[in-house]
Amino acid sequence: MSRLRGNRSGAQGRPEDSRSGAQARGRLAPTPSGYLHLGNARSFLLAWLWARHDGGSVIMRVEDIDRPRCKPELREAALEELQWLGLDWSQGPHAGDPVGEFDQQTRTELYRGYLQQLAGAGLAYPCTCSRKDIEQASSAPHGEEGAVYPGTCRDRWESFEQAEAESGIRPAWRFRWETDAVSFQDQLQGDVTVDPSTLGDFVLWRRDDLPSYQLAVSVDDALMGVTQVLRGRDLLTSTARQLALYRALGLNAPSQWAHVPFLQDAEGRRMAKRDGDLALAHLRETGVSHERIVGFAAWSAGLTSELAPTAPADLISNFNLSAINKEDFVVTDEHLTWLHA
Repeated sequence: MSRLRGNRSGAQGRPEDSRSGAQARGRLAPTPSGYLHLGNARSFLLAWLWARHDGGSVIMRVEDIDRPRCKPELREAALEELQWLGLDWSQGPHAGDPVGEFDQQTRTELYRGYLQQLAGAGLAYPCTCSRKDIEQASSAPHGEEGAVYPGTCRDRWESFEQAEAESGIRPAWRFRWETDAVSFQDQLQGDVTVDPSTLGDFVLWRRDDLPSYQLAVSVDDALMGVTQVLRGRDLLTSTARQLALYRALGLNAPSQWAHVPFLQDAEGRRMAKRDGDLALAHLRETGVSHERIVGFAAWSAGLTSELAPTAPADLISNFNLSAINKEDFVVTDEHLTWLHA
């Protein structure tokens, strides 16, 4: 039986209170499409410390909606490695547990219900445009994320069935984003304001009949009562999209956000799951201790003044979110030598 401690109703039932004043509730949310690396470990450590320092709880959620890329063995590895690092959580699966309600793959019909709510309110519409169509559209402006969807299908189809029948392809669903600029306070990036026109209507449901990251994460964070979201700075604009969804769906949004910088390799590239030598599995197999990984993660983030092995629990009392470095950190051969010492 899955070890889901505490009140289970928060995962599938009505939203828990995630407004300011509620007990802090963070989450660890690995995507099992590759092995976790050193950069993932640092972000998960920071999210865990934030919640624990604030006297809150932590949940585990496996974000495996992209089923073609997510593998059972990678799920098991992620859960085992996070436990090995010394991180714990009060709800969600642990290594060895079967797939359950805190795995997104089991929640597809739940997400579909929220999609239908948006479609019924006129806030979602079918779209038959491919990425190539958008790139080639003369009316498509370009932003930091590439070509911005120009709204080609906004009022093109009267129904999903018509779009599918006349185009010969299964449409995606997009969010009709017509709100004013979205503003929020980020604990690291400061005041953030995003104009919807710079991002365009975004995908809610993919053409392969899977929910989008934006929809699934918004629904889950609300229903699971998450109050704190800490993740990479590449997802800063995703927060604006998700805040728009919370409002459209009448859901309580997390009250605190923090988007952290990255670990980079010596060539200035963001650390990614392709970096096998920095995968936690490889580091562990080659004799690197979890205390050294935690110590390096904390030091590189700016939480400690000296590079030394440590345990997550030893960092809780002195944790200070504002102390986290605002710039990306480059991992050098010297750092790797220390890890393997």
